[in-house]
Amino acid sequence: MAKHGKRTQTARAQFEGKANLSVEEAVALIKQAASAKFDETVEIAMNLGVDPRHADQMVRGVCQLPNGTGKTVRVAVFARGAKADEAKAAGADIVGAEDLMETIQSGKIEFDRCIATPDMMPLVGRLGKILGPRNLMPNPKVGTVTMDVKTAVEAAKGGEVQFKVEKAGVIHAGVGKVSFEGDKLAQNVRAFVEAVSRAKPTGAKGTYLKKVSLSSTMGPGVTLDLTSATTAATTAA
Repeated sequence: MAKHGKRTQTARAQFEGKANLSVEEAVALIKQAASAKFDETVEIAMNLGVDPRHADQMVRGVCQLPNGTGKTVRVAVFARGAKADEAKAAGADIVGAEDLMETIQSGKIEFDRCIATPDMMPLVGRLGKILGPRNLMPNPKVGTVTMDVKTAVEAAKGGEVQFKVEKAGVIHAGVGKVSFEGDKLAQNVRAFVEAVSRAKPTGAKGTYLKKVSLSSTMGPGVTLDLTSATTAATTAA
């Protein structure tokens, strides 16, 4: 068995015996234990009672984190004419049509989010095998196929997080940086849990939210008390 470094051992010791913490307790623990030389991302993992192999149990959506992600998001937009100008004015990093398609086909993908106007989808559809596996394919369900490119670009730049359940029924996402203030991270965590809760599919049976965990990029994870994690969602419902 491989031996863990001193930093990892120290972090694990801090987490030992701790579980089902309130959101605030978990955030404080993660911030205290983070010791990497870069600003680690605070990551959330949610185990859901769904089987995404069934279409009526697929969970997918977006969440606008109230305090942003702390990450610079590069946005590409497929648009022409006035909509292309609108995208550029909104802050899109790359805007194009056939030229952008050819750039992507050449293997050059220098963006984190891809937005398209509906009329561009026949063109974008040719890139399915490239963008699909990278979770970059524009989709009207998450607002990335739209005529309102200004709002879509601003949302992507302003802290919008997309989520999609994986085969094992798990959703992963980044909800901020360890450098964020504790209360701002807690707000982001609860906003994300609420968004996933609201995305509960019609085919989900039994317990939907099974387990929620938080960790930092390089640190151990800790489980959250579900009541604490869903307080905001319950209040808003």
